[in-house]
Amino acid sequence: MALVLSSWRYLADRPRLSALGLGALAATGFQPLGLWPLALATMALFAALVAEAPDTRRAAALGWFFGLGHFTFGNNWIAAAFTHQAEMPAVLGWAAVPILSLYLAIYPALAAMGARAISRGGLNWTLAWAFAGCWTLSELMRASVFSGYAWNPFAMVLLGPFDRPGLAAIAPWMGTYALSGVAVFLSIALAVLVRERRNRVALLVAILLVVGMYLPAPAEREGKLNFTLVQPDLRQYRISDPLYYEANYLRLAEFTHPRQPGQLRLVLWPESGLADYIEPGYPQRYYDRMTAFGDPELARARIGRLIGPGSVLLTGAVELEIAGGRAVGAYNSVSALDEGGAILGSYDKAHLVPYGEYLPMRQVLEPIGLSRLVPGSIDFIPGPGPRTLDLGALGKAGVQVCYEIVFSGEVVERGNRPDYIFNPSNDGWFGSFGPPQHLAQARLRAIEEGLPVLRSTTTGISAVIDPHGVVRHHLPMHKAGRIDGTIPLAASPTPFSQLGNALAVVWAMVFLGLAYIASRRGRR
Repeated sequence: MALVLSSWRYLADRPRLSALGLGALAATGFQPLGLWPLALATMALFAALVAEAPDTRRAAALGWFFGLGHFTFGNNWIAAAFTHQAEMPAVLGWAAVPILSLYLAIYPALAAMGARAISRGGLNWTLAWAFAGCWTLSELMRASVFSGYAWNPFAMVLLGPFDRPGLAAIAPWMGTYALSGVAVFLSIALAVLVRERRNRVALLVAILLVVGMYLPAPAEREGKLNFTLVQPDLRQYRISDPLYYEANYLRLAEFTHPRQPGQLRLVLWPESGLADYIEPGYPQRYYDRMTAFGDPELARARIGRLIGPGSVLLTGAVELEIAGGRAVGAYNSVSALDEGGAILGSYDKAHLVPYGEYLPMRQVLEPIGLSRLVPGSIDFIPGPGPRTLDLGALGKAGVQVCYEIVFSGEVVERGNRPDYIFNPSNDGWFGSFGPPQHLAQARLRAIEEGLPVLRSTTTGISAVIDPHGVVRHHLPMHKAGRIDGTIPLAASPTPFSQLGNALAVVWAMVFLGLAYIASRRGRR
């Protein structure tokens, strides 16, 4: 006990430095480390620092330092992206991460300030509920302001291992951002119980928490729609180099050939794997530059012969916006092609990555040497939003390209619910931390929406996720291969699938209402 007290005093005497370190430790609860007990413990210590802050201004400062450490460590994969381009110095990536975190830290600062204002000081139940409500609202804001940055919600620490949903199983009834509030509440509640010397209750809660994290998932409901999911393991240097375009296609083809000729099946290719322009109507010079045949019709026909009778392909592709005989923009798209090479439909990515797919304030930043990370001199154009593609006998496909899958409540076309979500991605940019974090967020979308998610990526991690967030099949990073099987059946529409993030707002109000009740009781 003496050691614990002396350690706490050390933290309390250096609150800002301690908050910075606690923020970084809280991010170890995310993949690939998955140290969720440490994440919950450090969140509780951070709340205790906020409880001792003399006023809301200093509580906000502690929240900002916590966020700076939290987002700098959790987003370290962004630095790896700078090593895959030649326009800017790679070392700039190590500056970009903390610079981005200077902004993102505003949201934990707002949560801390709000919780401290409501609780008026002290590590108590009012603070626990207030922090839960304020954190929920702060994550909603972070996912919305300036096009939103929803990466790594704190709810991810409640996601179980591949074969179990963990406490994230309750996400269908509240959504990811309210689940983050639950994670924050559980952290602080345990600390409050220990402070009140209700150690037996604290131990029981901790045991129930562990049990909840490892409860088995419901049995898989096998579907009837056959699929072949391809991971070609195309390293990043090959994707943008014309010398590899044909070799890349042949790598995709190697893992695509039908094993049962004539079988009705869905073939899934990743983002960035196909270099060919397959849409008609562009000036010929664009086809000569990108397409092996110089003809989009021949390119599509080759793909149709490859997938074979009975198959439909969903593939990442790039489409151009042509004006005045030249390309003025591009779309990061997914196209559906049948056995005859006909385009059945397409989807254009709506949530583009700032500085990745477009350069904000290009006229200001480009002259000083800044560029976007994806090669090319023209920016990508956002599509209109979620869209369901009707593929006939192969069901209705929702599509979310790469980064889009992290936006809770924005992945499905409301009123036209798909049977599954296809999430093609190119995660080869993002080192060893980005891909497992990306997969974890796709699992949360599956749980929230009650829909299976199929991820085909260039380098991994590709996966088949059932509607309970369980990874039924996967290919690890940097392993070429294919997954064949049947798409898991969707669950019944969840409350979140019908109400979206309005449900998270309701829960935030519930948490804040409980904080008010707790404060009234505390004054008696």
